[in-house]
Amino acid sequence: MSTTETPSYKPDIPGDAVTQTTENIHIELTPHALDSLAATRFVRSPSAGATVLFIGTTRDSFNDLPVSSLAYTSYAPLAMSTLHTIATTLLAKHALTRIAIIHKLGECPIGEESIVIAVSAPHRQAAWRAGEEALEETKKRAEIWKLERFEGGEGVWRANRDGVMGVKVGEDKCEGGQAGGASA
Repeated sequence: MSTTETPSYKPDIPGDAVTQTTENIHIELTPHALDSLAATRFVRSPSAGATVLFIGTTRDSFNDLPVSSLAYTSYAPLAMSTLHTIATTLLAKHALTRIAIIHKLGECPIGEESIVIAVSAPHRQAAWRAGEEALEETKKRAEIWKLERFEGGEGVWRANRDGVMGVKVGEDKCEGGQAGGASA
């Protein structure tokens, strides 16, 4: 379900990044620009034969409506716990070497990165599968919400997993059969 916000609304976000890092997992919620190179460096390992990097960016339209920006907010303590659980599960399930999940909080203008996921594994198939699953599980489960602002109009609040204008994925699909919002 979606709600609307006036164009001047600013979500309350932390001033600094919230991070949790172990030897094999890096989780981060940050109001700063995302650094895909740092995520790639974190997952790099001599025992990994494959590294997969996914960068989700803010599109300029959604269902033929011009998007001006996205803004993300979260309940950081719970979102960090959920992201760590996702990373731990995927690390074991796909025999990964390392995984990094980094999500933007706050304003995310058109063309800017909203999420970076990097995974490494001994073999490419495991890395590909884990990268995609990390994205889908993050969108499905993490306590992160987005305010999608449209040109000349109000914003619409949605959970990351919501599809067409606040309809949960599974109940409806966006144009072209793809579920999701203005970000990847």
